Amino acid sequence: MAQTDNKKFFENLTGAGKAIAVLTSGGDAQGMNAAVRAVVRMGIYVGAKVYFVHEGYQGMVDGGDNIKEATWESVSSMLQMGGTVIGSARCKDFRTHEGRLKAAHNLVQKGITNLCVVGGDGSLTGANLFREEWSGLLAELVQQGLIDEEAAQKYSALHIVGMVGSIDNDFCGTDMTIGTDSALHRIIEVVDAIMTTAQSHQRTFVLEVMGRHCGYLALVSALACGADWVLIPEMPPEDGWEEKMCQKLSATRSRGSRLNIIIVAEGAIDRHGKAITSSIVKDVSTECFQRERITVLFCVCCQASRMGVEAVLALLETTANTAAYVVSLCGNQSVRLPLMECVQMTQEVQKAMDEKRFEEAVRLRGSSFENNLKTYKLLAHRKPESELPHSDFNVAVLNVGAPAAGMNAAVRSAVRVGISEGHKMFAVSDGFEGFSKGQIREIKWADVGGWTGQGGSLLGTKRTLPAKHIDKIAEQMRKYNINALLVIGGFEALLGIMELLAARGTYDELCVPMVMVPATVSNNVPGSDLSIGADTALNAITDTCDRIKQSASGTKHRVFIIETMGGYCGYLASVGGLAAGADAAYIFEEPFDIRDLQSNVEHLTEKMKTSIQRGLVLRYLSIYISPVCLCLCSCRNENSNENYTTDFIYQLYSEEGKGVFDCRKNVLGHMQQGGAPSPFDRNFGTKIAAKAMQWITKKLNESYRKGRVFANTEDSACLLGMRWRAMVFQPVVQLKDKTDFVHRIPNEQWWLKLRPLMKILAKYKTSYDVSDSGQLEHVVLNRPKESEAMAAI
Repeated sequence: MAQTDNKKFFENLTGAGKAIAVLTSGGDAQGMNAAVRAVVRMGIYVGAKVYFVHEGYQGMVDGGDNIKEATWESVSSMLQMGGTVIGSARCKDFRTHEGRLKAAHNLVQKGITNLCVVGGDGSLTGANLFREEWSGLLAELVQQGLIDEEAAQKYSALHIVGMVGSIDNDFCGTDMTIGTDSALHRIIEVVDAIMTTAQSHQRTFVLEVMGRHCGYLALVSALACGADWVLIPEMPPEDGWEEKMCQKLSATRSRGSRLNIIIVAEGAIDRHGKAITSSIVKDVSTECFQRERITVLFCVCCQASRMGVEAVLALLETTANTAAYVVSLCGNQSVRLPLMECVQMTQEVQKAMDEKRFEEAVRLRGSSFENNLKTYKLLAHRKPESELPHSDFNVAVLNVGAPAAGMNAAVRSAVRVGISEGHKMFAVSDGFEGFSKGQIREIKWADVGGWTGQGGSLLGTKRTLPAKHIDKIAEQMRKYNINALLVIGGFEALLGIMELLAARGTYDELCVPMVMVPATVSNNVPGSDLSIGADTALNAITDTCDRIKQSASGTKHRVFIIETMGGYCGYLASVGGLAAGADAAYIFEEPFDIRDLQSNVEHLTEKMKTSIQRGLVLRYLSIYISPVCLCLCSCRNENSNENYTTDFIYQLYSEEGKGVFDCRKNVLGHMQQGGAPSPFDRNFGTKIAAKAMQWITKKLNESYRKGRVFANTEDSACLLGMRWRAMVFQPVVQLKDKTDFVHRIPNEQWWLKLRPLMKILAKYKTSYDVSDSGQLEHVVLNRPKESEAMAAI
């Protein structure tokens, strides 16, 4: 398989002679196993010994069989398992000096001086204290005759790297902790199930979610499902909230809604510090709707792999004077943060809440949390007509291209933000084709209620480009006095904006602000690292792979060839393959030939013969290995190669694997476009569309002259995309040089740097560009402003 150009080779870093221990501490969280797997395999890959510490700090204190060397095969079956397979436990002993002394002795006996800790702030704080006391603990062990001076000198420094595992997402310095995304999925599944019940019964649902000290889950799930009311500890409601909530719920019902959803964080309080429980909210709602049944529900609620790899890199680069780090992903970028800075900031949040400085607590949570709260308030609570600003501007919104989950959330957000800013909003059905036919209607606030959880495109979408209908589109813009356009879609949407821009010289009606929001499962739009819909597609791929692996349980050794969507863009195959543990991912961006295919076959055959693991040969998918059978997956992008098709690869593997494994193929097809949008896509679509509408308002005011809107500059037709960790408006004309129009992909794609990780974790010898590893940042420094920060969930 061809490799990307590497500035450095991973082989320059060596872990020879080093011993790394990995433990999970405190509670458990989905994704911990993926992190553990990545630490083990990356550590072994660089020549280090890697140890499991079973049962967290308790296992470290007790020693013996609780500290056991890990092998490549020992993590083969853990990627998709929930919780933590190496166990986690609260440990009172480790809080004592004697307990930490025992733990130090047990580590020195194994030669372990590198710890990778996956846990919450308490676990990570304990790890840092352990590091600070290390030299003193070794001196005591020497004094007691338990170790000699040579051992004390050889193991004189302890190095710590942390990864935060907490579904509450209550740790400052990271966009999302391990486990949070899975918790959000569970919450949204419950809410989506509620929606169907509401078709038969008018009902109010009160949903209590976890979050004793942090309202992140409640806030983001409320934003993702369009809840009517949310109660979180960081922003208690004003006195008299009960009456205001009833008024809001009643107003929603009066507009025809059959359902009210209230989300309560378990740590919700009022302004006086009194707990607001789901029972209290139920009683208030019962009084509001006396004849109605109120239902209370309690919800239990390829990031972890990247963080695990980054943790090993950080440990390899530590020195005796290196502080303890937390490795994190901010946006799509790896970062390293001083552990105690994160802990101190987290404690500052709690202190601000205890002292009832709630505005300060929200600010300290970070720009992402603050932006979530502002967006929720903007969309959930409609102001009276008398309080709305007035404008004479008409704004049209349309979907263009193939459907993508999250499009409807973006439309809902755009409509409601536009109405809040005084505009009259128009919905265009069936893209540019419908525009030319006059399929345009005014759309109101209530018309988009419940849209966030709907898949596909409720407006209707087509791939038709505007060039051949340009005169009719201009006529319709004149007829409806359209002053601005918001286009939500994929590559066709970008081409459409470019064609409208090119026609401005002929049609004055097109001289209006235009902005595009990328929405496509292929994630192939230049100017944005992520597109609405891609996350849902990745989830569909991973879920399907998990089921495929389960189907192989009890059968003979098997290889699955899985074809994903994406056209010429290999994003889905590559990132899905990394998330699922695939052995190979064949994509257009990295040409391959028969020698590469043969090499992969030999690699998988060797795995099968030695019963090391179940492999995956996917066009881009995951790897699953059960104790009973070996199941390997390979992913292939649909347009990766015109000659080496999915059928060809399937036949090759079938022939070469005879006597060792059999082969199956799966073409996932349009199921990747369907289904309810993921929490990420709902929130990403909501926030990026809100930002786009705010930009439109600004441009309309700037370009309004002599009673009309006239915008004819390059920066009046932009694409709003997420680049690294910021939301950026880019004139579409500036994207021409960054685009491969023949293959409909950007010239440069950030995710290509992740591909070697999949090969490394599948036990291939390859090189890895460490120039893109996480850089040290400081939590106390100013992070990207709210107006620029990524709309991360």
